[in-house]
Amino acid sequence: MTTPAPPDADALLAALDEDQRAVAEQLTGPVCVLAGAGTGKTRAITYRIAHGVAAGVYNPTTVLAVTFTARAAGEMRSRLRDLGVGGVQARTFHAAALRQLSYFWPTTIGGNVPRIMEHKAPLIGEAAGRLGMSVDRLAIRDLAAEVEWAKVSLITPDDYARASARSGREGVAGFDATTIARLLSVYEDVKTDRHVIDFEDVLLLMVGILAERDDVADTVRRQYRHFVVDEFQDVSPLQHRLLSLWLGDRKELCVVGDAAQTIYSFTGATSRYLTTFSRSYPEAPVIHLVRDYRSTPQVVSLANAVLARAGRHRSASTVELQAQRPSGPAAAYTAYDDDQAEATGVAAQARRLIDSGVPASEIAVLYRTNAQSEGFEQALSAAGIGYLVRGGERFFSRKEVKDAVVLLRGAARSQADVPLPDAVRDVLTGAGWAPEPPAARGAVRERWESLNALVQLADDLHASRGAQLPDLVAELLERASAQHAPTVDGVTLASLHAAKGLEWDAVFLVGVSDGLLPISMAETDEAIAEERRLLYVGITRAREHLHLSYARARNVGGRGTRRHSRFLDGLWPVEHTPTPQRRRSRAGRADALAAALTDNDADPEVFERLRAWRAATAQQIDKPAFTVLHDSTLVAIAAAQPTQLRQLALLRGIGPTKLEAYGPQILAVVRGEEPDLAAN
Repeated sequence: MTTPAPPDADALLAALDEDQRAVAEQLTGPVCVLAGAGTGKTRAITYRIAHGVAAGVYNPTTVLAVTFTARAAGEMRSRLRDLGVGGVQARTFHAAALRQLSYFWPTTIGGNVPRIMEHKAPLIGEAAGRLGMSVDRLAIRDLAAEVEWAKVSLITPDDYARASARSGREGVAGFDATTIARLLSVYEDVKTDRHVIDFEDVLLLMVGILAERDDVADTVRRQYRHFVVDEFQDVSPLQHRLLSLWLGDRKELCVVGDAAQTIYSFTGATSRYLTTFSRSYPEAPVIHLVRDYRSTPQVVSLANAVLARAGRHRSASTVELQAQRPSGPAAAYTAYDDDQAEATGVAAQARRLIDSGVPASEIAVLYRTNAQSEGFEQALSAAGIGYLVRGGERFFSRKEVKDAVVLLRGAARSQADVPLPDAVRDVLTGAGWAPEPPAARGAVRERWESLNALVQLADDLHASRGAQLPDLVAELLERASAQHAPTVDGVTLASLHAAKGLEWDAVFLVGVSDGLLPISMAETDEAIAEERRLLYVGITRAREHLHLSYARARNVGGRGTRRHSRFLDGLWPVEHTPTPQRRRSRAGRADALAAALTDNDADPEVFERLRAWRAATAQQIDKPAFTVLHDSTLVAIAAAQPTQLRQLALLRGIGPTKLEAYGPQILAVVRGEEPDLAAN
């Protein structure tokens, strides 16, 4: 492989725009970079590191660049290599902490680092069993997420009840805070008994060692003298504590983030460290990256407009993007009759884009919940369009990929003089690859797409670096360890959360209706503000083509009661909407209610029992019936017919307060029993 020439400081700076150059020139002291979507933040910070090395300010081996995904870390290392800079450590918080923990464990604790449990479910299930808690698979999943939230938020079992109440997290999986606090404690006992740790423990243990062992802290601080942290808006209290211990009393820290892309607060992430950085470091310059090189003016304008409507919930740290690309097509808005029609329509539009020359790998369908993907998978398959679901089986875990890597490693020892593209095609043809994709869909097509991704990667490496087969094998091994998969030729299906950090030529934002975006469970102002940011993230994934759609009804032939997301009020083109409820006649309201019961497959008898209970409750507390529960909530209950509080808590209109006040009574009504109104 051709080794890139060492970087030239002046040439590096000349390749940047004015704002990016300001980042690259600020080599010492604390610095805060507020970087909007598509503004080249990765370019700015990699050039900053390269400039520091070229200027003699940095020794590459003393720089630690921290990212939030293995993919981002791999991309950063690749960019630095292309700039002629090797030796810089670009890792996730967990990867960096695990490397340090493995090194220091024998001398600080003794023996080997305990085995890391990849999944918490078995341990959560055992802890729940010890406490006599009745849990199913969904409850275990919710409890595992709550354990992670508590640990990354540095919340102990003793503090959990207060912290969960303060954060509005009561009633997780249908259990009260005291029970979950006990679970947190017993979960730790289970891990101790099994001699295992979880992923959060990697950070917690390293924090403990650094805080208690000055000699270890001194060693780490001598090794790493300059820190760069990307996606700083997603830092958790635990990660921030680890970063503080890495730094000690030094201030060689550059943070990069965007408050408008804070979408992981449910995991314990918080943007407050980004938004208050200037308070912590008053001397730190704040550099804004606002030139958007990713998206057309039409996409950028919509993204800015969505944020502008956030009002008082818009962070002062949010930047307004300035489009740098030429004009493109206007954003498209479509209201379909039902979910099936939406899936079919999106697949048809994707086919038109592919036929016009847009690669399938440059098209994404993004949705709020993973449950929405099935209909779009079926529609794309019916249209003969390949796809991959992001968040499914990892690329390097697929059998055909593992087998191909073994074959390539063997060939690397004997085909040194064969050009890389030819060598890879020769090897993978024997593994089932062909120049043209198979006509069959499903597993056969997915297998071909995996192998073809390796072929395309070989072509790219040969063109950009003059790579040979041994270089490709080394690249694949590094990518496998970082789970940095090459591009697979198929339309991407992904949740909005999973799409963070990615971009495509064409993006379909589907299901953009109230109840999905914002999702019905978002009841507080803060939660709704985060849902708005989630829409912003989705919009800014698109480079050129952006399609927004929703379905008026769930089922074919159902009455269209859904409306577009409130975040798009004033932006969605004017369409015919039903007369507001308050203006309907009594007969019209009855018709609408009957339609809602039918559309949601709700049991009319259960609904009537619920309505009678609501009337009695409203009379008892001397308030209008709608203040107890709305009709739409009664319909949802009659459709779901929950048997446990945790199931009830998932329904729209049932927040923690309603759950505590009426939960047991509602479950009694659903069962056909007489509720205890005296409990009101």
